[in-house]
Amino acid sequence: MTQLESARAGVITEAMRLVARTEKIDPEILRTRIAEGSVVVPLNKEHKSVQPVGIGRGLTIKVNANIGTSGDQVDLHEELAKLQAAIDAKADTIMDLSTGGDITKVRQAIIKNSSLPIGTVPIYQAVVEAVRAYGGIIHLTPDLIFRAIEAHARDGVDFMTIHAGVTLNALEHLRSQGRITDIVSRGGAFLATWMLYHKKENPLFEHFDRLLPVARKYDITLSLGDGLRPGSLADATDRVQIHELLTLGELAQRAWDAGVQVMIEGPGHIPLHEVETQVILEKKLCKGAPFYVLGPLVTDIAAGYDHIACAIGGAVAGMAGADFLCYVTPAEHLKLPSKDDVREGVIATRIAAHAADIARGHRDSINRDLEMSKARKSLDWNRQISLSIDPAKARAYRSSSTPSSNEVCTMCGKLCAIKIVRDYFRS
Repeated sequence: MTQLESARAGVITEAMRLVARTEKIDPEILRTRIAEGSVVVPLNKEHKSVQPVGIGRGLTIKVNANIGTSGDQVDLHEELAKLQAAIDAKADTIMDLSTGGDITKVRQAIIKNSSLPIGTVPIYQAVVEAVRAYGGIIHLTPDLIFRAIEAHARDGVDFMTIHAGVTLNALEHLRSQGRITDIVSRGGAFLATWMLYHKKENPLFEHFDRLLPVARKYDITLSLGDGLRPGSLADATDRVQIHELLTLGELAQRAWDAGVQVMIEGPGHIPLHEVETQVILEKKLCKGAPFYVLGPLVTDIAAGYDHIACAIGGAVAGMAGADFLCYVTPAEHLKLPSKDDVREGVIATRIAAHAADIARGHRDSINRDLEMSKARKSLDWNRQISLSIDPAKARAYRSSSTPSSNEVCTMCGKLCAIKIVRDYFRS
């Protein structure tokens, strides 16, 4: 049985117990939420070494890090270094988005070297293989797509992005409405190109029932992708995006009926004042399914600093009820990220998730900040560093600028406000 089927049958699995212990939640409450579809535990039966992670209602907000090769840059050692950087920075999951080199070899190496749940986008490999073998995306076939899905499943992929909401009807809305940036999702663009050329429906939508037995067999969580997400603020919350979201809600119900766990992916580029609306819409239209957002990016002009734009949007989305934040690195829109970019992206998004957890009343998150404040009052620098979200960077900053007294830092020195007031009260 899948985690969903077990939960519906009243069975608390070992994975549920581990997640409940980590989250400090009653296992029976967790089981109930998995049964209703508001929590998922991505855990492929073939991924033996993975540490179970819970995503969804009432749990801490999770952070995903994207890595992977491109056609212009293929270096397995570099990707494994990025993987380790993400693990060290305490990402909760990893997605391999490889499109260059030996995609299978890269994926298998990442799975082998990761104790975190792994996600992929099988349509990428299907398209790359169609181009290599036959010369173009138009030669993609449903069999190539499902062959890639089954290969990823056998390798132990825990969750898969499936762009099943890009339908012919949605593309008609796109054509008639017009957008500034049209389609920015790679998977969405691949499928749209094939559909418009052949004048046929999206195979992932038309043959969705072919996907479900594979997902159920391996207990893969389907991450229903937003192939029509807005790529600019001007396109946010438009008819095209909402049409796709409605479709994803319908497909989520079909997956649940088949015993398959589901998440819903979200935008994208969204102005700050519309972020909460996006979360409310997803939760309403998709019956409370966990919401997995890319950012969202709240401005289009932050090139080189998109991890900051992402963290701003992620904090607001998390506060509104988003469950899963996909990081963005400083390299977004500019190049394939380095391992240092990966680290920066994870830390920025973890800050957003933590801030949102506080806003949602998560007791441990609130207490951690309280303990930091106490450490600052007592001028306990070792404690401050250990409580920080990136102790290595905090320690490096502290070590790089030696103060006149070990009690203070070089920002204020002997004029430290906390020290002055403390010394006054002691006198």
